Amino acid sequence: MIEVRDVHHVYLRDSPLAAVALRGISLTIPDGERIGLIGPTGSGKSTLVQTLNALIRPTSGTVSVDGEDIFAPKADRRRVRQKVALLFQYAEQQLFEETVAKDVAFGPRNLGLPEDEIATRVHEALQSVGLDPDRFGPRSPFTLSGGEMRRVALAGVLAMSPKVLILDEPTAGLDPQGKAEFLQLILRLHAQRQLTVILINHSMDEIAQTTERVIVLDAGRVVMDGPTRQIFARAEELEHLHLGIPQTAQILHRLRARGLPVRTDLFTLEEARAEVLRVLRPA
Repeated sequence: MIEVRDVHHVYLRDSPLAAVALRGISLTIPDGERIGLIGPTGSGKSTLVQTLNALIRPTSGTVSVDGEDIFAPKADRRRVRQKVALLFQYAEQQLFEETVAKDVAFGPRNLGLPEDEIATRVHEALQSVGLDPDRFGPRSPFTLSGGEMRRVALAGVLAMSPKVLILDEPTAGLDPQGKAEFLQLILRLHAQRQLTVILINHSMDEIAQTTERVIVLDAGRVVMDGPTRQIFARAEELEHLHLGIPQTAQILHRLRARGLPVRTDLFTLEEARAEVLRVLRPA
């Protein structure tokens, strides 16, 4: 469990260029949840997730992981980052080793694990992201496609055996098929590894497809927090924040505005079709 209590963060504090990023954030994130983190540009999303894995120390407030204050003087922040892993946007730009296997092994090797344990983790991590270890392990990561490189970067994170996986715009730059495959991969990893997943994304459709809870930030504050369907039912509030709602929900809202009494908290084409038929062909 992650607990955030009254966290504030100010960049360049006590200087003429001081900028407030977080303003009293309080959250509880239980194990195993799939969470979408959304908000306008500059709302504090990236600052918040970098605080969760101890990359950024808050100006005030506390962050606890499994009951341990991660910014306490004796806290082992390297262990925190092993538990709470962060995959940055365009993660393939973080690849640097000669081979895929060496790149995935980099994190576990820095933990001082024995070589046989490292080899096992590399093998399992590549399999988890859908890459054959025997085929891809010896290759240079720079000979792979963009989607394959992103999977290698994700494998490097998974090789650390995290409990929480934070993904910042993980499908940015991928084609539609690549995006769909990567989102399905995230859902599969969540189920197989019992991960807590926190997803930052500007695509409301992708958030709707992959999460069960949505947290909305604006100007460094939590302005909404609840089940995904309930949050996206608040279309006017989201549009006021320039966030919008999934495309299928937009269509249902327009139908409702024209007098058709349809539900507006549905996100897939199958759900929308069934709802329209239900209203047009009542039993």
